[in-house]
Amino acid sequence: MKTSLLIFIVLSLCSFNAVGKKLYKFQDKQGILHFTDKPPETEQKQLEVRQLKPATKQLLWLLQSGEERHPQFYIRNDYAGPVEVEIDFSERNNVQATPDLPKRFVIEPGKSDSLFQINAIDEHEPWRLALKYSYIIGSPLAHYSANASYWPPIAPNTAFQISQAFGGSFSHTDEQNKYAVDIVMPVGTPVYAARSGIVLEAEDDFYKGGTNKAYSSEANNIRILHDDGSMAIYAHLELEKAQVYPGLAVVAGQLIGYSGNTGFSSGPHLHFAVQINKGMALVSVPFTFINQQGQAEQPSVNAWLKGITPSQMGNAVE
Repeated sequence: MKTSLLIFIVLSLCSFNAVGKKLYKFQDKQGILHFTDKPPETEQKQLEVRQLKPATKQLLWLLQSGEERHPQFYIRNDYAGPVEVEIDFSERNNVQATPDLPKRFVIEPGKSDSLFQINAIDEHEPWRLALKYSYIIGSPLAHYSANASYWPPIAPNTAFQISQAFGGSFSHTDEQNKYAVDIVMPVGTPVYAARSGIVLEAEDDFYKGGTNKAYSSEANNIRILHDDGSMAIYAHLELEKAQVYPGLAVVAGQLIGYSGNTGFSSGPHLHFAVQINKGMALVSVPFTFINQQGQAEQPSVNAWLKGITPSQMGNAVE
């Protein structure tokens, strides 16, 4: 009797990535109306441009290889840095995994080696399974200890007020944002890297913002990975103004984008936080900014954050 095998794979959770497009409406010289997602090659007198809602973009997959009767599974990671993936059965009948599931894996960019293999417990009986997986960007850091202070992410000799600091009651109540700061600044203010690293994400296709929590996942942001595994997040940035891209190495003080008012926001500002992956969960961690005297200073609500020059850097890590 020939046995049967059915495999289903479900992505249960992922970091949100989006890609946006514009819709162009115009009439050509013959009066014919056109709709396209590409800008017209020649200048048009009656041109309408509409920003379309960004579509979700997947950057990580659990894929199958090997023999049909003894399938192996691997991960393809299209992020510019590592991710931690947890894989488990959501359904299993007459099957076993080697190594056993659930199990977590740290996956570097690109295609991983084979992670596990599936076999029937009884080769003469039908077998069936479904797999689920979730992931968090960044390598797990169970015992992280901060060893760096950060440049203020603003231009030298400028100053902006901090409207919400660590533990802010408006939107800094969850673990991802508990140790974040909101810096009030007009839309279009230049934003600079607070520490050197590799750009992991650069979302700049969102165009809506407000105090409706439906906008929580629609803040343009840039995420930069540091050499100690921590990650800085710069959020609520301006539409289509990112000056960096995933995989790019940046240095402290480099222009990366412009402030905006996208996502869950009560007004134009920059949201800045340092986060780590702590066991399949993104959590924020305390940090300090370097002040104009070259000293490390914890940000506080209503204080004025002042930009520094390289000569004022002090003991900050570049």
